[in-house]
This record gives sequence, C-alpha cells and structure tokens, in this order.
Amino acid sequence: MNNSFSSLEQLWDNLLSRDRALVRQAYADLDKQEQEAVLAHLRKMVKEAGWHPEQRASAMAALEALRAFDER
Repeated sequence: MNNSFSSLEQLWDNLLSRDRALVRQAYADLDKQEQEAVLAHLRKMVKEAGWHPEQRASAMAALEALRAFDER
C-alpha cells in the first residue's frame, strides 16, 4: 500500500510540476481511462473554488502541456 501511495504521489508531483516533459511522460504512462480521470481532475482544479492559487496554476500548466502534446 505504501508503495502504491508513493507511486500516486509521484504521479501527481510530476503532473503538477510545471515541467512539460515530466507532465507529458506521467500522462503517457497512464492508460486511457486513467488519462481521462486525470484530465477531469485537472479541469476541476482549474475551475472549482477552494484550490490554492499555486495548485490552480500548476493544473493550468499541466493542461496546457497536455493540450500541446495531444496536438502533435
């Protein structure tokens, strides 16, 4: 369980890192269903109240990196 938590924590650290390469690699390592769940959560972080401004900025950066990644 601890290893799975560490993996999940690392996934979100990478997704919210604001480093395009890390964001894209973390996303690419997921299956389609997981990718859809990640995108939905990032969109919630951007749109819903209650998120710290830095979290919101990181989520927006991740969405932008993934938008550019998907357009290739």
